[in-house]
Amino acid sequence: MKPVKDRLSFKISLLSISLFLMIAPQISAALPLMYDAFPGVSQSGVETLATVPNFGIMVGLFISPFLIRILGQKSTVLAGLVITLLAGTFPMYATAFTPILISRFLLGAGIGLFNSLAVSLIPQFYDDNEEECATMLGFQNVMSSIGAAISSFLVGYLVTISWHAAFVIYFLVIPALILFTLFVPLKKESGQAVQNDSTQKQSVNGKVILIAVLMFFIFMFYLPMSYKLPNMIIENGIGTSSTAAMVAGFSTLVGIPIGASFGFFFKKLRDKIFPIGFLLVTLGFFLTAISHNMFTLLLSMVISGIGFGFAVPYMYNWLGWAAPQNSVNLATTIVLVMVNVGCFLSPSIMGLLSSFLGTAASNTLLISAIGFAFITIYAVAHYVRVHKLHVSNVKEEKI
Repeated sequence: MKPVKDRLSFKISLLSISLFLMIAPQISAALPLMYDAFPGVSQSGVETLATVPNFGIMVGLFISPFLIRILGQKSTVLAGLVITLLAGTFPMYATAFTPILISRFLLGAGIGLFNSLAVSLIPQFYDDNEEECATMLGFQNVMSSIGAAISSFLVGYLVTISWHAAFVIYFLVIPALILFTLFVPLKKESGQAVQNDSTQKQSVNGKVILIAVLMFFIFMFYLPMSYKLPNMIIENGIGTSSTAAMVAGFSTLVGIPIGASFGFFFKKLRDKIFPIGFLLVTLGFFLTAISHNMFTLLLSMVISGIGFGFAVPYMYNWLGWAAPQNSVNLATTIVLVMVNVGCFLSPSIMGLLSSFLGTAASNTLLISAIGFAFITIYAVAHYVRVHKLHVSNVKEEKI
């Protein structure tokens, strides 16, 4: 009989929770309808419904380690999924702004409870097989992209019914809740197991901090592809807001086959995949910023999607190697907190930086391209350093 970790049902169930990591902001297409639904709330106030889940995710990430000690990993994931389901669907039948805002915060908190576990459980199960771990981390990135793409396309249809209907997408949590319950046999971390875990002090090192800082900037620079792309498409006469929704869905789909093939590419390219990924992201953003027709825009989505599909799984793979022993979950939590801080601060910081070039949406994307160019330079330096270390080790072994 196959080990549990080699069963397809286990892999699908373990990866299924990643479907919801990027689902919170996908209701953005409903915001224009909600402006009219809440006339007493400013437009920027209504837009916080798309960003406040990031606050919730950070809170959930901080609470998660404590819940894991009390409930265990599996129960923490299930609690997060239940909160995501209940809070996510609440706006379907709510009419007052404040309760909806609170539910959006709770949605983020629910996602935050299992956000780090969606990543850190993979190295726990596959720490004895580097290539299989890389493959699963690639699929983990794929699943979050699939979740974002499916929800984006569904919302595009549901908003034609009403803005309330857009929140139906959170019922997608139910299948994952069932699968994770049935097919992921995590050890109960009560009793002696919890006692052992609590005595194992988790720690971080300089490499974890470096990865966290890099991920902050990566997502701060990448997020304008979400909130500035619709404006750029309209400003440059490429299409309408509905066109923007379709392009956003397409850009998410592009990364799926790349993420699914990450294990293969990592096996062939090893650490070269790091600078190659960010070079492609840089080129993609530059091309997006200067796009004035649909062909160029879609081509830029393909290039940046491939690059992001290379770069982000590598970062999490690197984190698995860099984290001190028994500290992968803490390290992942720190990185994900920085990711969400980067996402939340992105509009403010990028708006400030792009103000030197003008108010056009394409200027913000150009600033992102410049930012990714600097990250690419670091990635090249990182590869050279790792390559020299590898060559040095090989020479020592021969001697």
